[in-house]
Amino acid sequence: MPADPLSTTFAALADPTRRAILARLANGSAGVTELAEPFDMSLPAISKHIKVLERAGLIARGREAQWRPCRLETARLREVSGWLDRYREFWDQRLDRLDDYLTQLQTTHEAAHARDDD
Repeated sequence: MPADPLSTTFAALADPTRRAILARLANGSAGVTELAEPFDMSLPAISKHIKVLERAGLIARGREAQWRPCRLETARLREVSGWLDRYREFWDQRLDRLDDYLTQLQTTHEAAHARDDD
């Protein structure tokens, strides 16, 4: 059974090398050799990472004569961001309620101490 796009995207993002490649591509297109420069690994290993990113829809490869530049594709990242936003909203609401509750406890505690001091 094929993985859903979100799972494929998260699997691709799970590797720090692939995240670093995406970070580099956020600055503009680059070839495989340029993407491989900061890493202590072979060009075939970098190519495998690029293929994973390409299959996940996170990058696309073009063709300019002999050069095949990679470029960032942001649609999948927007999908991940949208998915995360729902949970961020949920936790923000929970934390706001917790903050209100703690403020209420502190106010009650301070009022009790003020009565005890009288």
